[in-house]
Amino acid sequence: MDLNLTGRHALVCGASEGIGRAAAHELALLGADVTVLARRSDVLADVAAGLPVAGAQRHGVLVADVSDPVALRDRVDALVAGRPVDILVNNTGGPPGGRAIDAGADDYLAAFQRHLLANQSLAQAVVPGMRKSGWGRIVNVVSTSVKEPIANLGVSNTIRGAVASWAKTLSKELGADGITVNNVLPGYTRTQRLEQILHDRVKATGKDEATVSAAMLATVPAGRFADAGEIAAAIAFLASPAAGYITGVSLAVDGGRMQSI
Repeated sequence: MDLNLTGRHALVCGASEGIGRAAAHELALLGADVTVLARRSDVLADVAAGLPVAGAQRHGVLVADVSDPVALRDRVDALVAGRPVDILVNNTGGPPGGRAIDAGADDYLAAFQRHLLANQSLAQAVVPGMRKSGWGRIVNVVSTSVKEPIANLGVSNTIRGAVASWAKTLSKELGADGITVNNVLPGYTRTQRLEQILHDRVKATGKDEATVSAAMLATVPAGRFADAGEIAAAIAFLASPAAGYITGVSLAVDGGRMQSI
């Protein structure tokens, strides 16, 4: 199986922690030169310094805020002017919890901007270089809610669904250019996002965290929460040469939690 990414340049968003940081590590292990993107320059510097290096591999840092798509596009345009991006991992923290009916218009607009519009800006910046080389990978970290909405995540369910539809559309538009576009749908994963969900459910139900956690795990056939590295492994595979004929899919990495086929 060809997993070799030597000579490829990967841009990983939300790389300061969690799934993004783990994805940067896995891509570097496969030989990619990785640029890590997030808002905190000091944390990013530590992440980049800790990535595996072999041979001529080199890693970099790009400080940017996905909540400002215009500034984000400018920064990524400057990056690709120096070296095209072959692999784009779209990843950012999810919207706050709460019922869909209770969310305001600003809540939806903010989430739409941070997720779909940011992804669009990034794609528009990197796709020309991918087209020129005839090879590219776009992997979006989304949520299992694109197939089965999750209770008390109304805004997230709505926006994640829009991102999944955007990605499916893009996969059809870019397939002939040698560019694949796929989504990874993490299940319950040990990240700050999971901590937020646990906190929200404890607050909503009045139950203690251990009870809430046990109830969540009872829905997961694997019987445990995922580690970020397990989600990252799926991202790295979809970014590899071996996955060249896989495009337009939404891959659940959820320990079997989803009920649908």
